[in-house]
Amino acid sequence: MERQTVSATFPSAATSVADARRFIRRVLADWGMEEAADDAVLATSELATNAVAYAGTSFEVACRLTAEGDILVEVRDLHPTRSIAMPGINAASGRGLPSIARLAASWGVTYDRRTKGVWFRLPRPGGSNGGPPQRVSSERNGMAPAGPAAGPAAEGAARPGPAAPAERPATEPAGAEPAPGSRQGRNGRERPSRRPDRGGHDEAATPPPGAGDRMLRSPAARESLESAVTTVRDALDADSAAVLLTERDGRLVVGASAGLPANLSLGELSVVNLGPDARAGSPWVSSDTSDPIAAALRARSLAAAPLEAQGRLTGVVVALSSSPDRFEESAAARLGRIADEMSLSLEKARVGELERSWRGWLSFVAEASDLLAGTLDQERTMALVAQLVVPRLSTWCAVYTVSDAGHARLAYVWHADETRSDGLRDLLEHADMDPPMDAPGPWNGLATAPPDVRAAAGSTAADQVFAFPLIARGRRIGTIVIGRPSGDRFPRSAIELAEELSRRAALAVDNARLYSEQTAMSSALQRSLLPPAIPDIPGLEVAVVYEPAGEGSEVGGDFYDVFETTGPGKPAATGSRWRFAIGDVCGTGPQAAAVTGLARHALRILAAEGMSVPDVLARLNRLILAEGERGRLLTLLHGEIAPRPRRDGVSIRLTSAGHPPPLVLDPDGTVTEAASPQPLLGVFDGVDFGTETVQLRRGQVLLCVTDGVTERRSGARLLGDGHGLEQILAGCTGLSAGAVAARIQRAVRDFGPEPSGDDVALIVLRAS
Repeated sequence: MERQTVSATFPSAATSVADARRFIRRVLADWGMEEAADDAVLATSELATNAVAYAGTSFEVACRLTAEGDILVEVRDLHPTRSIAMPGINAASGRGLPSIARLAASWGVTYDRRTKGVWFRLPRPGGSNGGPPQRVSSERNGMAPAGPAAGPAAEGAARPGPAAPAERPATEPAGAEPAPGSRQGRNGRERPSRRPDRGGHDEAATPPPGAGDRMLRSPAARESLESAVTTVRDALDADSAAVLLTERDGRLVVGASAGLPANLSLGELSVVNLGPDARAGSPWVSSDTSDPIAAALRARSLAAAPLEAQGRLTGVVVALSSSPDRFEESAAARLGRIADEMSLSLEKARVGELERSWRGWLSFVAEASDLLAGTLDQERTMALVAQLVVPRLSTWCAVYTVSDAGHARLAYVWHADETRSDGLRDLLEHADMDPPMDAPGPWNGLATAPPDVRAAAGSTAADQVFAFPLIARGRRIGTIVIGRPSGDRFPRSAIELAEELSRRAALAVDNARLYSEQTAMSSALQRSLLPPAIPDIPGLEVAVVYEPAGEGSEVGGDFYDVFETTGPGKPAATGSRWRFAIGDVCGTGPQAAAVTGLARHALRILAAEGMSVPDVLARLNRLILAEGERGRLLTLLHGEIAPRPRRDGVSIRLTSAGHPPPLVLDPDGTVTEAASPQPLLGVFDGVDFGTETVQLRRGQVLLCVTDGVTERRSGARLLGDGHGLEQILAGCTGLSAGAVAARIQRAVRDFGPEPSGDDVALIVLRAS
């Protein structure tokens, strides 16, 4: 196949994402590759969103058809960053790239000095490639390979594309040969495509209006049916012919036709309406327009024969004429023989599609569950639920949530046609806020909206709608509402799949809600363990840094405090003193937080009583031991600050109880330790602590850190190995306290490729 390349450039604007999607869909339609458009549009949308939201520059979308017939799409922006990484399993954002890893056969990053491009390759539609998708980093201009693409899609929501049960089966796409050092993703799946309807909008890759559960969807089966009806029409010299298929509820739908109007609806025609010949399995002719099939198909005479499989009526093949008395009994007998031949092949095709649909159902549910489990953000989870449903199961989807007080809230709305999203949201906001559904079923809430709102929503107001309650851990937390145009009936398979998805979505949304609540509580507790403000100390610059490890769902064990105290019996003007403390409780979580709170508040209370630094540590040691099994080991650096005469710096009396020793930086770059180690708290009773005095003169810096700094790891090395922290501090001469703190913080972050697994706290005191 001849290579083809088409590209377009888009500005950095939110509307450009939709423009990029339309561009890719139009290109693939021009190439006759609509079957791959759904996956290509989805992956392009993720990368275009990244370019707008994170690069903030214009971007180019290039679509190339390779010599092998594969589709190669690249989105290139003008932000050549290299610090990009795949999100971890617990990440609350950045889930766009894993979805591309599932969609594409291979993907990767190319960059040069001015631009960065993220590309993906989709196997040619109908190809039999196999293997896992590969992530490959390319290089240009001699530069090293880049990491994966940066950032999540809008709201971090990514739409996977496994086949729904009513669609074609999932197959394994091709994987490129991995480049050295490349990472393999999960096995990809072949996805169904969308096609434009007559209004220019996208439809899900489901049967046309009126088609149902037993409609054959494979191209080979459809071609066979169309060939059969053409044969019937020619053999019986009929005006038209059709094969009607039986659905699970007994209704008949048009499976294939020749000579009939397009999109002809049979209304409520069902097998129960047929005459005794059909129920007995015998062919018949009729010139009576009251015959239900003749009436539905607007014919004045017909010959018909039932299609049977294992005693079940699976459909009817009919020849039609606009003239009365057109067919004789011999025509019915001939049609019966044709129907016997069709029945076997039709049933084989139906069973094969049922098996493929079952595999597609499993694939969809498995990958949807995997993606839902991959985000712990409640808003993104609801967005992902909606985009899993559209367009595979419905034209639009809305997610309602229910608060603890029982109030409903419209949390997310997604429509396959983005131009209708605002009208749909307005319609839903004016309808009954929460569908009162305790079991899945049809929902008529759109009819409750005011007439002017319904008129503004256009045909959407007449859509057929189903609602599925979100029930998790025995309580109802919301509802999923899905809709299709009024003439596009929901197949039973889509309803069953949406019901299964709603059960899994309920747990995912509830897990995200619980995680959000836990994170909020942990953050509030962490803030309560830190001082609300740092006091101004004459002649001293003070800077602090605190970075908890993880994603904020667990309270750390590090803390710091700087506060003012006044000696007993002395006026504030003459007896002002300041205390500082930095400590590290063994472990994390609520038990460590209890000890942290005990230590920080005890330090302030005991200092206000006029106790010296050694006495405060001795009393705190006894308090921790009194906690028994609930107590935790605590390292603590505690000191008292007093001004020196003639404003020449400050005098600091401090004690290091098992804590990393503080460091003093002289203006000439010399770094020395300022205290010797003493026993940590919570181990031995009756410990006597001593103090050491540091005279901090103008220009000198005192640095106090927790072991999250000194034990920052990069492979087998620690930041504190070989006086590493001293060397970093020595390069901070002449800097302010805030600049010193920022440089130490940056050095800790940049020391290792992985995020720090320990809390980081530090205090910088600089005499001025």
